[in-house]
Amino acid sequence: MARSCLIAASILALAAGLPISAAAQTAAPSPDAPRATQNITQPAADQLEHLFALLAEADDSNWKALEEEIWDLWSRSGSDAFDLLLERGRDAMEAGDFDVAIEHLTALTDHAPGFAEGWNARATAFYLSGRLGLSLDDIARVLTLEPRHFSALSGLGMIMEELGDPQAALEAYRHSLAIHPRNPRIKEAVERLETAEGRDI
Repeated sequence: MARSCLIAASILALAAGLPISAAAQTAAPSPDAPRATQNITQPAADQLEHLFALLAEADDSNWKALEEEIWDLWSRSGSDAFDLLLERGRDAMEAGDFDVAIEHLTALTDHAPGFAEGWNARATAFYLSGRLGLSLDDIARVLTLEPRHFSALSGLGMIMEELGDPQAALEAYRHSLAIHPRNPRIKEAVERLETAEGRDI
C-alpha cells in the first residue's frame, strides 16, 4: 500500500502542475510535453482542443455528446490493428474476462506506447481485477500522455478512496471535474468527500 500511495502522490503532483480552472485546462499543452496526439493526425488533435474548450462551457443539453466525441477521438490510434486490440480488450472486460483483456491491452501498449487510451483501458482492466498498484502505474502513463484524461483522473480518485486516502481522492476528483464540469458522478464524489472533510474539521 505504501508503494501505491507513493505512485498516487507522484500522479497528483503531475496533476497539480495543471491549473484547476476549466478554462486553463483547455489551453494547449507545451509542445515539448509527450502527448496522446502523437498517434493521431493534426486535424484530430485540433479537434480535441476544440472539444475540450466546448466541454468546459457545456450545459445539460450537450455535454454527453461532447464527451462521446472526445472518447471517439481518444479511441483512434491511427492503426486499424491497434484499434482492433483496443476493441478486443474492451470486449473482454465487458465479458468479465480480465486476464484476456490485459493480454490484448498489454500487446497494445507494447506496440503503441504513445497511445494513451491503450494505457487507460489496461488501467481499467487492472482495477477491475483488483490489481490497484498496476492500475496506478498505467494511470500515470495515461496522464503523462494526455493530462486532460478526466476518466483516468476519476479512476485515480476511486483507487485512492479504496486505499483509504480521501484527501488524495478528493484532489484527483477535483482535477477531473475541472476538465469535465458536467460529469454528475464526479460532481457527486466531490460533494460527498467535501462534506466528509467538513465534518472532520
